Amino acid sequence: MSVSVTESHIESSVDSRRVSTAEMKFEVVVLPVSDVDRAKRFYVALGWRLDLDFAASQDYRVVQFTPPGSACSIIFGIGITPAAPGSVKGLYLIVSDIESARADMIDRGVKVSEPFHDTGGIFHHLNGKGVVAGLQPQRRSYGSYASFSDPDGNGWFLQEVTARLPGHGLSPGVEFSSSTELARTLRRAATAHHEHERRTGRQDSDWANWYADYISAEQAGEPLPL
Repeated sequence: MSVSVTESHIESSVDSRRVSTAEMKFEVVVLPVSDVDRAKRFYVALGWRLDLDFAASQDYRVVQFTPPGSACSIIFGIGITPAAPGSVKGLYLIVSDIESARADMIDRGVKVSEPFHDTGGIFHHLNGKGVVAGLQPQRRSYGSYASFSDPDGNGWFLQEVTARLPGHGLSPGVEFSSSTELARTLRRAATAHHEHERRTGRQDSDWANWYADYISAEQAGEPLPL
């Protein structure tokens, strides 16, 4: 039995008239760890930015890191959470090229799983059910994953996103997180532009505007230019 996913399946049941207009930014996830210094060394090795390491006493310490390009940070320490060390699972790092991101982490000494995808087509199943080894065959956005854990077992996933769902694109004020991220986006645009010229049978001298339209549409989750 096959199941097709249509827009009606994912429509929100919330009355749009009651949606909050207050701006709410999700910015911090608290991780429970058993050894703060060990956890700190791990996230330093990942290349994440150390924002804060504050210790008021032996019973209270706060350490904050932010992944490159992320608006959300992690906090761990002493005396800040009752959760058991390693009990946080399902943390997602969104990357534009999962193979490149995975290779970078392995170079930094992190044990990362092989890439995988899921037969469900929306999100991967629990406990490996429906999970298939390898990248998503069509390399669909949101479809390819890899996993790793910190020294305590807090669980992370890499998820490849190259074109976002409607409403989840970058706002006009958001910049690319790095020159590497921008270069990957430009390479995707260049490949698509080459196909555009092949289909039209002529050289496109207005390539700069075409690139701009492509990148804007990709980030906004809108149909890409042909």
